[in-house]
Amino acid sequence: METIKGSVVAFEDFPKQARGVELLERSLAQGRLGHAYLFAGDRIEELESVARTLAKTLNCQNPIRQNGRAVDCCDACASCHKIDKETHADVHWARPESKSRVITVDQTRGLMREIQLKPTEAEFKVSVIVGADRLKLEAANAFLKTLEEPPQKSILILLSTVPQRILETIVSRCLRLNFFSERRGLEPDQAEWLAKFSAVAVEEQKSFLGRYRLLDVLLQKLAEIRAATGETLGARSPLEKYEEIEKDLREKWEEELAAAVESEYRRRRADLLMLVQSWLRDVWLHTLAAGSGLLSFPEIAGAKEVAGRISGRQALENLQTLERTQRLLHTNVQEALALEVGLLKLHF
Repeated sequence: METIKGSVVAFEDFPKQARGVELLERSLAQGRLGHAYLFAGDRIEELESVARTLAKTLNCQNPIRQNGRAVDCCDACASCHKIDKETHADVHWARPESKSRVITVDQTRGLMREIQLKPTEAEFKVSVIVGADRLKLEAANAFLKTLEEPPQKSILILLSTVPQRILETIVSRCLRLNFFSERRGLEPDQAEWLAKFSAVAVEEQKSFLGRYRLLDVLLQKLAEIRAATGETLGARSPLEKYEEIEKDLREKWEEELAAAVESEYRRRRADLLMLVQSWLRDVWLHTLAAGSGLLSFPEIAGAKEVAGRISGRQALENLQTLERTQRLLHTNVQEALALEVGLLKLHF
């Protein structure tokens, strides 16, 4: 990529997400930018920065060019400054704002109305949905029509740290770019548990009994996580500090504690299932005879053995099944039932 000495080349400020940025730059250089993107990563603030940089690049007055096409912004012109301050007439943002921290159908409809209008001072209309996993069902459905028939010179960008919560009908209509940081080493307890899960999965899993042994390994770990979460948050609760409190206040604190425990448990459950999904990805990579450098957990035995028993298509179906299970778990479905159905569909 061409650069200018002394200038701020915004896309180069994201070294940890270099692969996703590289794909964006390549698409810009080739004039093949998609109309809808899903940016997934560790921190929503970093995803917002990447989305903002793309919006600036598309509408920059003095962009850095490659093959005659803008591949980065100058980060200094009036357009770039307006987009940074979120005052640009053609770049719009939607964030969870209601009391329940969701993106409402009214917000979505407003955003869609804006993107249908012709640009007023730039070449592209850009709409960014921050925390797309927080779209209410009605809002997501209202968004689908625009995804299917986007107006000319418009870009839709969805941001999420938990993309598995987003409706599959929306995900399937977006180009997904991952901006996750490189995986850190497993904690000792994570490595121990994943090795146990892998060992049970390696055993012949054609019988229902074998699958239920695998389910039991998962449910036992989740029970440990829930108990530890309750103990940790309970110790921080004011209920532990004050013995004599009014009934109404006690009930309020109990409700707040229960909500906090459930929220933290769901987050840690999602992390555990992501470990399983990464291991299943290793199985898939083994079916493709990929090098060990691409594996998430080369130190965990078993993935290669499982890969020797299934096809690449079946390994890919495993990943899709676990993603669907993750989305299902963020509804009101019974946890044990959702996990049971998901594990029974996996190929081993």
